Amino acid sequence: MYKEKLKFNADGKFTILQVSDAQDMHIPRKGMFKMLDKIYDKVNPDLIVLTGDNILGNHIDDAPIGNRKNVKSKSGIIKRMKKALGYLLDPIEKREIPFAFIYGNHDDMNIISKKEQAEIYGEYKFCVPYNTDDDSVDCDTYNIPIYSSDGDSIKYNIWMLDSAGSDENGKPIYSRVQPETIEWYERNSRRLRLENNGPVMSLMFQHIPIAETLELFEKCGKDDKGAIKFSEDEYIRLDPTKAKGFAFEVEGNNEVDHGQLKALKKCGDVCGLVFGHDHTNSFIGQIDGVNIIQTPGASFRSYGNMMSRGTRVFVIDEKDPTTFETYTIGYFDIFGKKFSSVMRYIFNADEYEKVKALLLSLGGVIVVGLIVYVLAIFNLFGF
Repeated sequence: MYKEKLKFNADGKFTILQVSDAQDMHIPRKGMFKMLDKIYDKVNPDLIVLTGDNILGNHIDDAPIGNRKNVKSKSGIIKRMKKALGYLLDPIEKREIPFAFIYGNHDDMNIISKKEQAEIYGEYKFCVPYNTDDDSVDCDTYNIPIYSSDGDSIKYNIWMLDSAGSDENGKPIYSRVQPETIEWYERNSRRLRLENNGPVMSLMFQHIPIAETLELFEKCGKDDKGAIKFSEDEYIRLDPTKAKGFAFEVEGNNEVDHGQLKALKKCGDVCGLVFGHDHTNSFIGQIDGVNIIQTPGASFRSYGNMMSRGTRVFVIDEKDPTTFETYTIGYFDIFGKKFSSVMRYIFNADEYEKVKALLLSLGGVIVVGLIVYVLAIFNLFGF
C-alpha cells in the first residue's frame, strides 16, 4: 500500500479524479479502458477515487456467453476477480497515481467478502491505506488526510463511506449509509477538529445517493424536456433552478434514510457529498447548504448513454479549501465525434446491443450472399 503523505502541490492545487461504476469483468470492454487511459494522461490527478461497482461482481463467475455459472470454486472466482481488477488498477499503478476505493452494490455480490477483496486492492503499491483496524464499520469506510504543500499539517480530508453491498444470499442491498457509519464519521470529524484546531474541510465519497437527492427534481409533464417517469402517472425532471447538469433516471432506493445529511450539517466540514450508482445522471446542486454532486458511470458493459459515460474531476485550492472546482470529462470529450471513435463507442457500449446484433446479422447475410454468388459463378463456368 501507499506509504507517502498525500499533499498539495507547489502551486497549491490538489486534483482528484473520480471513476464510478467501471463495472467490468475479466473479459473487458476495451472502450472504457481506452477512455480512462486518455483521461489519466490528460488530467494527471494527484488521487484517483474509485467509488463503487468497480467490477461486475455478480457476473464474475459467468460463462463467456450467457449467464450460466461456470466457475464455482472460491479460488477460481478470486482469480477472475484479480484479473478484472487488474484491467482497472494496472494502468493506474503503471502511472504511479495513488488511488482509493469504496464498494458498490455490484462488487460483493459473490462469495468473496469485502475484506478479501480489499486485500487484492492492497497488493498494489499505490493503493491508499483503507480501514484495517476498526471493526465497527466496513473496511471501505475510512478517511484520507491531504497535507499542506510543505507537508507540515493536514489541510484537507477525503471521507470514503461504505453504502452498499449484498446479503448472505448474494442479493444486492441498495442501502443508505448505515447508522454506525454516520456515528463513525461524526466521531472522526470531532477528532480531526480537535487535532487541527478547527474543522478540516473535506469531500465525502460514497456509492449510493442520499434520499434528499429528489429535492433537486421538480414535477413536470410527460412530454416536457428532460421528463423522467417517476410513477404510473407522474413525471419529474431535474430542476434547473436547483441543479446544473442532466438526469435520465431517478434514484429509486426505498431504503430508510438514517440522517446523514443532518450529521453533515452539524459537523460542518463537508464541502461536497459525491455519489455514483445512477449511471446516466450528472449534476451538482445544493440542499440545505451542502453541495450534492452526482457523477455518471464510466462502464461500457452496463447501461448508459452517449452523454453520460465518463468521469469527474475535482480541483482543490490550498488557499481556500472551503471551495472547489469540478467538471466531468467523458469519452467524446477525449476522442471527439469522429467516425472511428463513434464506431468504437457503438461496438463497446451496451446501449447499442440491438444495433450490434442487427449489424452482425446483416454482415452474416452479406457473407452468405457472397458465398452463394461465388458458388454460382463456379457452377456456371463448370469449375
